[in-house]
Amino acid sequence: QVQLVESGGGLAQAGNSLRLTCAAPGRTFGDLAMAWFRRAPGKDREFVAAISRSGGRTLYQDSVEGRFTISRDNADNTMTLQMNSLKPEDTAVYHCAAGRSSWKEAVINSRGFYNNWGQGTQVTVSS
Repeated sequence: QVQLVESGGGLAQAGNSLRLTCAAPGRTFGDLAMAWFRRAPGKDREFVAAISRSGGRTLYQDSVEGRFTISRDNADNTMTLQMNSLKPEDTAVYHCAAGRSSWKEAVINSRGFYNNWGQGTQVTVSS
């Protein structure tokens, strides 16, 4: 398994930006699709964005399309989520995840496709 560690969460005002980073210290996830999920209070964990192993393919949840950007640097074993134009409804614990394999179109936004998860980082957006 790949140990994943998120950082970069915090408090932001609506309309501002935050940048989340996911790292895999001492390991590589260059062969795997990666994703961000989030869990808001009282809700199930939901898909936010995914990226293929090369970074050439991405997928976003409709509510973040155009505001969030997922990227990765396989040389540094890091993945980022740039979050712009934040809204209060973006408030959640954000988790990064490593997939079981490379991109699988049918399941890339499904929790079951991912078998390695970070502990999460809290993002709070005030209105």
